[in-house]
Amino acid sequence: MAGEAIVLVVDDDPVTRNCLAEYFAAEDFGVLCAATAEEAEDLIAGENIDLVLLDIRLPGKDGLTLTRELRVNSEVGIILVSGKQDEIERIVGLECGADEYVTKPFNPREILARAKNLIRRVKQSRSMSPGTARAKEVAFGAWTLHPDRRQLVDASGVEAELTEGEFQLLRAFLRHPGQTMSRDQLLDQIRNREWVPSDRTVDVLVGRLRRKLKDDPASPKVILTVHGAGYRFTPVPRERP
Repeated sequence: MAGEAIVLVVDDDPVTRNCLAEYFAAEDFGVLCAATAEEAEDLIAGENIDLVLLDIRLPGKDGLTLTRELRVNSEVGIILVSGKQDEIERIVGLECGADEYVTKPFNPREILARAKNLIRRVKQSRSMSPGTARAKEVAFGAWTLHPDRRQLVDASGVEAELTEGEFQLLRAFLRHPGQTMSRDQLLDQIRNREWVPSDRTVDVLVGRLRRKLKDDPASPKVILTVHGAGYRFTPVPRERP
């Protein structure tokens, strides 16, 4: 897997950038480097990159902005790297669509382990083809979930990509329609995430799912908040033509 994977290291600090690049190269990854988000965008446009190790604080466009832009049309793996332990920043990073969040100083072996797991998921998603056996599609309300592509398609054919966390949470809801599930129960469904989840993680993922399902957070109809208990998934039955 490593020999076929390409990692892009984006950091304006040459010491950190070179350290990560040398470490991943020694593990037989293809490695590209950029000092700014703008340089990273040029590389991403011309290469089939599997993973971006992205510093949050960059000159010019910052890492959070780049993460948000990448998520519009790409499922490349994204690990955000921050110079400080900041819970709010971590949550914002997840809301923007990052898969992982690590802080400096970091253990290169830990980042390598996270990277391998994340790249494996990215490659599995990309490897699906029309001739490949596919998991059964799930229809609910105006939506159809394509599990193998981690993709939602609405009645008019508009597609919405899901991050791994969003996908796992939606599948948990679909397995328990109409049932109130606590945050702990939902965390059990997504606990194979490499970043450490928390109650706030569930709230962040619910907010992202609501946006993609066009479920008004001020008056939700699909994912209901049950105060003091958790969330309840109540998909609207699909209308017959």
